[in-house]
Amino acid sequence: MSTALARTAHEVGSRALRWLHTHRQAGALDGGDIAGNAEACKALQETALAASLVLRDGAAGSEQRRLAHELLEFAWAQLRDGRLLYERLLRHPLATDTLEGYAHFARAGYRHRGMERLIAHLAAMGTTGTVEHVPNRRLAVANALRITGHDRGPGAADRETLTRATWLGGTPQPWHLDWMTGYHITHTVFHLTDWGRDPGGLPDDVAAYLARWLPVWTDVWAETGQWDLVGELLIVGSCLPEPYGELGDWERLAEIQHADGLMPRDDDPVDDDPVTRFHDHQHPTVVAAVAGTLALTRALDTPSPRTSDSPA
Repeated sequence: MSTALARTAHEVGSRALRWLHTHRQAGALDGGDIAGNAEACKALQETALAASLVLRDGAAGSEQRRLAHELLEFAWAQLRDGRLLYERLLRHPLATDTLEGYAHFARAGYRHRGMERLIAHLAAMGTTGTVEHVPNRRLAVANALRITGHDRGPGAADRETLTRATWLGGTPQPWHLDWMTGYHITHTVFHLTDWGRDPGGLPDDVAAYLARWLPVWTDVWAETGQWDLVGELLIVGSCLPEPYGELGDWERLAEIQHADGLMPRDDDPVDDDPVTRFHDHQHPTVVAAVAGTLALTRALDTPSPRTSDSPA
């Protein structure tokens, strides 16, 4: 990746992170409980993902690290230091999104003792591996168990089988790709590589397939103004064994990013209402922050810790 690409990616990611920090109170839990606040809980977990990767990869500057740390502190406090996640998983053991969200905090060293015991128990019972998810979500659960250190023993996932069950794992005709499958592809890559930490987690044939078709897919979804999906595809480029990135893709993303750091979801007009703006565009802004972080990390070839559950 070129110096210009790294600089542009860093600017996009830094602006996005700053927007998430500035507007973090918009993602606070209403009433201090997860029940009835599924969207708010999801927003907190997504914010934790972006912040944890900034701290994990170490390529960002001191200001970005400070913002990331404060975002994690805010999100963790909203979840009562993990207690709300524990209570939800205890009552709903098949709700593995709770485990997936907890993993983002665990990556940065935020742990809850009861949650750790509960995850170990559910993993040993095989509960986490038998939930009827779409294939890429099974990989998400497997990666969450890996991050938290609970993927050992007879119940450990067979990653090859899980990979081949996904659309991407079959390397089918690339022109059959639709919008939702595009998201399935990106998340398959995210979970196989632990968000770029281990590019070698991609099978060779899958990596070659992505290297050939990722530029085409990025152009297609950019032409239709699906900026959230474009951002996710740029993340995929940073997860490949040989990272892929085109300066023009990043310049296009920088141009449509708002001056305050908000990344629009698509080409539809952005509502002026602050609450609506946050809920509609928090996810693509998280995506922009993650994309910028990983692109900068790969461009600088900054080594990441091999153990993803070590404290930041």
